[in-house]
Amino acid sequence: MSTGMSGEPSNDFFPAGMAWGPRDTPHEDPNIMPTAVGAPSVSGGEEAPFSPLQTRAHQMFPLLTESEVERMRRFGTIERWKAGEAMFTMGDVGKGMVVVLKGLVRINRRDALGHVHLIIDQPPGQFLAEIAQLSGKPCLVDGYALEDVEGIVIPPERLRALIIAEAELGERIMRALILRRVGLIEKGSGPVLLGKSTDGKLIALQGFLRRNGYPHTVIDACADPDAIALLERISASKADFPLVICPDGTVLRAPDENQVATQLGWLPEFDSAHIYDVAVVGAGPAGLATAVYAASEGLSVAVFDCRAPGGQAGASSRIENYLGFPTGISGQALAGRAFVQAQKFGAHIAIPSEIKSLHCDRSPIQVELANGTLVSTRTVVIASGAAYRRPAIEGLERFEGRGTYYWASPVEAKLCKDSEVVLVGGGNSAGQAAVYLASHCVHVHLLIRGAGLAASMSRYLVDRIASLPNVTLHTHTQISSLEGDDRGLTAVNCKTADGPLSFPVRHLFLFTGADPNTSWLSGCNVSVDRKGFVLTGPEAHEGQEPGAPALETSVPGVFAIGDVRSASTKRVAAAVGEGAAVVAQIHGLLAARQELDVDAPCAARV
Repeated sequence: MSTGMSGEPSNDFFPAGMAWGPRDTPHEDPNIMPTAVGAPSVSGGEEAPFSPLQTRAHQMFPLLTESEVERMRRFGTIERWKAGEAMFTMGDVGKGMVVVLKGLVRINRRDALGHVHLIIDQPPGQFLAEIAQLSGKPCLVDGYALEDVEGIVIPPERLRALIIAEAELGERIMRALILRRVGLIEKGSGPVLLGKSTDGKLIALQGFLRRNGYPHTVIDACADPDAIALLERISASKADFPLVICPDGTVLRAPDENQVATQLGWLPEFDSAHIYDVAVVGAGPAGLATAVYAASEGLSVAVFDCRAPGGQAGASSRIENYLGFPTGISGQALAGRAFVQAQKFGAHIAIPSEIKSLHCDRSPIQVELANGTLVSTRTVVIASGAAYRRPAIEGLERFEGRGTYYWASPVEAKLCKDSEVVLVGGGNSAGQAAVYLASHCVHVHLLIRGAGLAASMSRYLVDRIASLPNVTLHTHTQISSLEGDDRGLTAVNCKTADGPLSFPVRHLFLFTGADPNTSWLSGCNVSVDRKGFVLTGPEAHEGQEPGAPALETSVPGVFAIGDVRSASTKRVAAAVGEGAAVVAQIHGLLAARQELDVDAPCAARV
């Protein structure tokens, strides 16, 4: 239960005295280090890949001992607030984490429907923060003093230092910060997305917020009674949808992802005078691994990605052959953990940030963002991965976002519930998607051009697919055209060895490979192979002196790792390994330059 903004908030986070959140979904990891990104939206329902929060109150809101509080004093400064005074406000950048020494603090969450919900009243010995305070992002809750309050304010950079210096205490703090974010996501705090549930733009925005672990609620304008009340307050035309209504009252009309991110305060500012040791372009498994290892070893790290952490791997419903996770882990959860880990060590992460170009002829190298910002760095790691390949299918453009998809997340699975779907592809990503969709759809038709899956897919996935009664493998089959109506896709027409075949379906999933994401490198003279993948090591330095680092490109100080690198193994574990390995090569390069006491010029070797 909740009240309007002017009423006394009700406590709907702890029913029957239990902890935050209503779900009782089991989870494979009893220590839940889930993610601050990639957590499910409230509309994700039972697909939420996280453990229940009912019994986690002691971990979400731990009571610190006197000794722990004393050890934290050196990381912050004492501040005081009068009873009734706001300590921090949703949407504003806070001062950091606050350890309560005296008084009582009320924490509320707000949604875009104008409701205030009580989260908890926090006494002395507890701390006020969630995962946003690690990186100085805007607050997601309101906090005000019920009594005169005294507390230790620990700014983000000192909070990260505390977590690293005090390992056991830091673990408890990190777990609490993550669980608090999960609770906000499960309760649907933050902006409301209002539109038609099948609208491709709405689906894209929902996926964008979900992949970035940002709390939100989705309301179907055609079916949800709450939509009527909202639309009475908002004058909107058909062209305005989807609407994004923010808790501060701002209404975004048919916004793109960058507009949403800007309004929510995601985009960081860069100091033009600062020179990073490493700039990582791409926050997939390879890029995040570089960020974690480089930042943990004391290097100054900037990370850029145009959409969300995880890359293509982040859209994998379940990875079952990744080392250390015997029951499997979703790509989103894996990427989310790495994202938080990189933040913990101080990596400066800018998502979403599109790279316009790389200026390799300057010293130091400069990364130019789409908004014109220039970021200076001593080295660059190209980890931009590969973009989903759009096959040459008649009518495909008409149905992108209206029945055709390039990944299978809980958002798409919900749309396809109790339906038949067609899925194209013979790699591991296609296999993982087929297994995942089979648990939600009536039937999955898996189409491949070849004679079988064994040559292109891991054995465990081949066996899993063969055991599923509602998955049919169609070999020697290619899509010839698509058909549809005003609502979207209605049929997938195919060519087979036995003649034409048509599937009357409204949902088509395409996992037909990927092309290297390297268009932003056009002005840097980085050598690529005939398919556009970046050459490294001896292949990049043909005719030159031996001994060049194995992951360095044809441009000194510019490295390439992961799926974007020519001849790389297209597996998550391999990408993570390259992300770790490149840090050692960067250390070697920086050490050599330091010996010369110069930053070597960054023109390509010729």
